[in-house]
Amino acid sequence: MLARLEFAPFTQIAGNHDMADHASSPVLQPVTIGRLALKNRIVMAPLTRSRSNDDGVPPAFAADYYSQRAGAGLVISEATNISRQAIGYALTPGIWSDEQVEAWHAIVDAVHQKGGRMFLQLWHTGRISHPDLQGGALPVAPSAIKPAGQAFTKDGMKDHVTPRALETDEIPLIVEDYRHAAVNAKAAGFDGVEVHSANNYLLEQFVRDSTNKRTDRYGGSIENRLRFPLEAIDAVIGVWGAEQVGVRLSPATTMPGETPLDSEVMGTYGAYVDALSARGLLYIHDIEGVTQQTRDVPDGVDFSALRKRFSGAYIANNQYTLELAEEVLAKGDADLFSMGRPFIANPDLVERLRTGAPLAEAPKQYWYGGGSVGYSDWPSMQSTTGAR
Repeated sequence: MLARLEFAPFTQIAGNHDMADHASSPVLQPVTIGRLALKNRIVMAPLTRSRSNDDGVPPAFAADYYSQRAGAGLVISEATNISRQAIGYALTPGIWSDEQVEAWHAIVDAVHQKGGRMFLQLWHTGRISHPDLQGGALPVAPSAIKPAGQAFTKDGMKDHVTPRALETDEIPLIVEDYRHAAVNAKAAGFDGVEVHSANNYLLEQFVRDSTNKRTDRYGGSIENRLRFPLEAIDAVIGVWGAEQVGVRLSPATTMPGETPLDSEVMGTYGAYVDALSARGLLYIHDIEGVTQQTRDVPDGVDFSALRKRFSGAYIANNQYTLELAEEVLAKGDADLFSMGRPFIANPDLVERLRTGAPLAEAPKQYWYGGGSVGYSDWPSMQSTTGAR
């Protein structure tokens, strides 16, 4: 392991330039949202790591990975497929089978033993998939519009294909998949669930008029385009209750080579957030900008305005540092702050933020695929100090 760390040295990143004590930071104090008592306002964002087997079962060492990061106020699992049809990336986990539930139960137990709280993110990728991941079938989507880019398959990267438009009578079957996944998440012991309605995946494909060209009750008007996502969310609420359900959104998401946004972003997402607020959801989780790319947003997209329309908690995401989180919290523009990549190589990220310690950076070769190396074997600050 130390030899590997020579390749991935501890380096400073933005917003972490000194060893100052930040123990009094309001971001690092306990907080209660709804009925959920959290140790701090830091959330571990969903991170696809592609360590599961061909049947979508997470490995045993995933319990180490997640429990090592239980210092976060809330841990949100990697995106988890609600069904076989939902798969869009090789080696990603599922929540439709008993074997998957058993594996997740061990993971959640490990997080709880460390005093952590954990939500499962429910995922259907829609057209962002490939026949190799669908048993030879075409991926499904609201409309037969080919996405740009490539899919990650067991045989490497392959160009996306034109998906098959869902028949109207197929949509309730996917709603039932969401309900069944929510039931399984409860059986696995999670503290709640997050519905993934962001990043160009199926629910967002229905929301946006750039990817939804349907002429039935699930297309056309904003009300119709929101119908399926809200039916799926209502199915999940029926299992968990609204106070244990969150939804992830990405109003500013772009996709290479395509119309990046809905033609009326604030109108569409304003209506969506209003509908989510009316349901009494625990939180919305907004990607402010384009994930892994930029915090810049197109003219007219106002995250502060969306936050004000929502009655529950607001989780802000995308390139947050402790300092930026403190600024946004002081303005009242967010309640919790999710961080993704910093958690990869820093299992004790919250403690490092608290003490102003330097952060490690994980080489990209460890992000996706492989075993425990570069996944659950990153040392804590304390063990690193002792080793040196």
